[in-house]
Amino acid sequence: MFKVLATDSLSAARRGSLKTNHGQIETPVFMPVGTQGTVKGLTPDQVKETGAQIILGNTYHLNLRPGRQVVRKAGGLHKFMGWDGPILTDSGGFQVFSLAKLRTVTDEGIRFQSHLDGSPLFLDVKDCLDIQDALGSDIAMVLDECPPWPCDRSACEVAVTRTIRWAKEMHQLAQNNGFLASGRHLFSINQGSVYEDLRIRCAEELSAVDFPGYAIGGVSVGEPEEEMLRQVAIAAPRLPKHKPRYVMGVGTPTQLLRMIALGADMFDCVMPTRLARHGCAFTPDGTINIKNERFRDDHRPLVEGLANYTCQKFTRAYLRHLIHAGESLGGTLLSLHNIHFFQDLMGQARQHIEQGDFSTWSKAWIARYEEGQRAEDPLPTAD
Repeated sequence: MFKVLATDSLSAARRGSLKTNHGQIETPVFMPVGTQGTVKGLTPDQVKETGAQIILGNTYHLNLRPGRQVVRKAGGLHKFMGWDGPILTDSGGFQVFSLAKLRTVTDEGIRFQSHLDGSPLFLDVKDCLDIQDALGSDIAMVLDECPPWPCDRSACEVAVTRTIRWAKEMHQLAQNNGFLASGRHLFSINQGSVYEDLRIRCAEELSAVDFPGYAIGGVSVGEPEEEMLRQVAIAAPRLPKHKPRYVMGVGTPTQLLRMIALGADMFDCVMPTRLARHGCAFTPDGTINIKNERFRDDHRPLVEGLANYTCQKFTRAYLRHLIHAGESLGGTLLSLHNIHFFQDLMGQARQHIEQGDFSTWSKAWIARYEEGQRAEDPLPTAD
């Protein structure tokens, strides 16, 4: 199912390929987020034009609205949203963290209060797998408990124990009901917050179960970047070398390259589209806030020579005009650019791993990006 095709001699970076029911995924890969069954502001064809190979949906949100049975009757999320490539769905476990005021966690599962209307919702291992089965996920995630940061050690120990137990139960269920036999994947999730021994324990116990893939969760939840990278460095080498490794919910372009060097293969983040809606564009010299006055008469593309629709057709001045005028096209064009920028970066990473010069190239790329970012204005506030 997953093959490592090339490795970097000076780091843990690797070039791989993952087979799914809806197509092959070349890694390292960045996955745009489509929480509600849509990558915000873009059609599926536009997403595909960026070079995206796989997108995400969210179990919790799609089960609330429109509901699993609606999607099941439509033939699954692929048909429902018009996307024919692979889809990964989160388990709903992250909402344990993000909706902390609306839930209660026990060993049996998670009791939510809907953020839409306050109605009760209970999510356990069986329900989590059933929802993702109804969605037709190519890659399903196990139910887990994502500790916040900072997190008390005793609470983190409970969360890790619970996460391991749920993962084993869900793997057994997926074996028994034919989910895995159908060619779909189930990824477990490493937790442990900032506690090295808990990260190691979780990685070792999950690795003893033959999951098709392994994720590193509980990062990018408020901790400093150095701490986030430390946790990935602890967990990644302790996960099976012959299986894909997915760092959940990250990150900036430089974070992605640093995590690839640590042995990570897959990433997702809302950042490209979220910041786009606020007028922020990614460039090799850092991000730029297109709303700034200095772009009023700037008739260059966002990035010279970048082969996406936005850069080929429109200028910084026009994009600035759209954002200031409140035109939705501005967010769409910036989203197209930003997602393509991330896809292009992953494509370069794959190429340089194959060529054997990933470490040299990535260090130079990071240095240029960070130097440009230091000279740039702060990022716009993102909702």
